[in-house]
Amino acid sequence: MGDAFIRHIELLGYEKRFFPSQHYVYMFLVKWNDLSEKLIYRRFTEIYEFHKVLKEMFPIESGDINMEKRIIPHLPAPKWFDGQRSTESRQGTLAEYCYALVNLPHKISRCQHVVSFFAVRHDDTSPVTDSQIRKPEVFILPKDAKKTLTDITGPIVLQTYRAIADYEKSSTSEMALQAGDMVDVVEKSESGWWFCQMKDKRGWVPAAYLEPMDGPDESEEQEPNYAGEQYIVQKSYTAVEEDELSLKEGDVIEVIHKLLDGWWVIRKGETTGYYPSMYLQKAGEPNTSVKNQLRNQSAPPRRSTIRNVKSIHKQGRKQISQETYRRNSKKYIQSRRNMKEKFQNKANVIVEKNEQEENKPKAQPAVPPRPSKDLILNRCTESTRRKVL
Repeated sequence: MGDAFIRHIELLGYEKRFFPSQHYVYMFLVKWNDLSEKLIYRRFTEIYEFHKVLKEMFPIESGDINMEKRIIPHLPAPKWFDGQRSTESRQGTLAEYCYALVNLPHKISRCQHVVSFFAVRHDDTSPVTDSQIRKPEVFILPKDAKKTLTDITGPIVLQTYRAIADYEKSSTSEMALQAGDMVDVVEKSESGWWFCQMKDKRGWVPAAYLEPMDGPDESEEQEPNYAGEQYIVQKSYTAVEEDELSLKEGDVIEVIHKLLDGWWVIRKGETTGYYPSMYLQKAGEPNTSVKNQLRNQSAPPRRSTIRNVKSIHKQGRKQISQETYRRNSKKYIQSRRNMKEKFQNKANVIVEKNEQEENKPKAQPAVPPRPSKDLILNRCTESTRRKVL
């Protein structure tokens, strides 16, 4: 019948176990070419180690040589502390990963590494337990969730970015980079700090040090909104560059352009400039512990302050000059004032017209002229004509 291979892998859910210590395992139903179906259990750390070995076995298909030729799906690294929430939210990612894995070319999907990993083990049929410990708790993936896997987690395929310069980390939660390093972006924070992974390393990296592989322009950046959104300054900052603004805690400003590097263009009165987004909070929005922690960190570096930048793109990113921001902001403010004045003048004209019309005397209806004798004789009846004559 030939070598065994996998036809389909279905994620059923996860199980919470308590021996030898509390941990979580995912339940997979593996369908083989001989039409048999086997239930297996794997921890996410095992799956990630399997994924790393698979990438090493197929460096071309994993994108290590050329990212454009990557076909092996991405898989985010395990978190430092995996709890039930992360285990549950990761189900959609795993389901998509298994589907993509089985549909890869046969040299990958049917290789011995894949077949061995998903084969039934002894602990799949007879898991190690302790009679004194609670029985495992099983959590089944809802049927509706399998139809809409994208609703379970965020993006399944991680974006790959390239470092444009060397970066030395300043804390243990950050990750050092060298120019040319390729990283997978797991999370993009509005603060300008992105959580990335690179092989067995992961940590926060300033977005300003990264550029997308497909082009210099960042398609995810929003267009300027010169109407502005009202924000409140949560932490004071003194401008270092000429195009930055110095503000104090409690100042109310308007954000007119949200940039992914964490430096937003804001307007204070008629003055515009850059300000760290992590020190701002939208008006009316409650404080959170995460935001408070971000404000205790330093602002990420700006692209314009990075030295020895080496980009792979011939054309630089399209950037709006500060003068353009200022001019368009003034234009918007002036147009808003003109509209307000025009509206007030129009309202005054209408009131004056109404008052004038009310004061005018009402016109009397015109009295029609009396018809001539010839006209009466011409149109009247014979009886009337005889009486007149």
